[in-house]
Amino acid sequence: RMRAAGGYDTPSGSYNAGVSFPQEFIAPRATVSPSNSDFETGSRIGGGGGGRILLMGLKRSGKTSIYQVVFHKMSPHETLFLESTVKTTHHDVRNNAVVHFKVSDFPGSMQPEEQPSTDKSVFANAEAVLFVIDAQDELQPAISRLVSTIEKAYAVNRRIYFEVFIHKVDGLSEDRKLHLNREVSQQVTKQLTARQLDDANYAFYLSSIYDQSIYENVSKVVQKLVPSLAILENLLDVLISNCRMQKAFLFDVLTKVYLATDSQPVDVQSFELASDMLDVVVDVSCIYGQEEEESVDEKGDDRAFDKSSASVISLSNGLVLYMRQVSRYLA
Repeated sequence: RMRAAGGYDTPSGSYNAGVSFPQEFIAPRATVSPSNSDFETGSRIGGGGGGRILLMGLKRSGKTSIYQVVFHKMSPHETLFLESTVKTTHHDVRNNAVVHFKVSDFPGSMQPEEQPSTDKSVFANAEAVLFVIDAQDELQPAISRLVSTIEKAYAVNRRIYFEVFIHKVDGLSEDRKLHLNREVSQQVTKQLTARQLDDANYAFYLSSIYDQSIYENVSKVVQKLVPSLAILENLLDVLISNCRMQKAFLFDVLTKVYLATDSQPVDVQSFELASDMLDVVVDVSCIYGQEEEESVDEKGDDRAFDKSSASVISLSNGLVLYMRQVSRYLA
């Protein structure tokens, strides 16, 4: 096993390096506001300033790795070399008309009660707390920190969502994963009940940056922050009904986070196929989808993925995958 600061315990040979994301499709760290025309449809999360997700957990639990893999397309194996977070960092995620929120990454050494009084608004203005528990470490310290965080945050903001990622479960058997999920959820529920915090909104997810589970779970978190989610779901229901489709997703192309899907249950295979298709289309678009001299416009925006982007892939089992751009970096 290897352990790196801020990173990941990895059994030798337990991961496969995913398809590298083309550099020109990596979201820039400096926020560039899209033109007004890109925001004529859709709605922003949490109004003009966007919502806020607080990324919390103990040291070396993998918080920063999750952010870097999902929002900056870092290869999972590269997270082994990330330095441990020593101070709170803030990131603005604004890719299109629907995806607009801030992510605050807190150091694992900071206890909730150590938050300065001036930081009371941290929880008051937050939409969700994404708390990461290292499944390869002792659970009790992380559970204690989680319950303390929920207690302090819920006292300030009763509408906040608590999203608990039981992380680094790659290489574990299905039985072990289910046991971990059950153990953590039961202990947390028991302690919250004892503190009369039954009404807190919390959910548990099994995740790993070495497979598609991290994208699926982050998708479920982001969807809770989309005010127009019900409208989008209804539109996708109409689409699959009229076009006789089995399943439809609305993806943010830059992150592979799906912002909405139809009302039918999501099966893992459908999501993985759609996610892999995005990788293929983006890779091909960056190579063949633009003229060399017109690869970057005067504003510095990449145009390889534009209103003309579309793809149809036929699988050997008869399944047909169809993708088309519907708005800036939405497909």
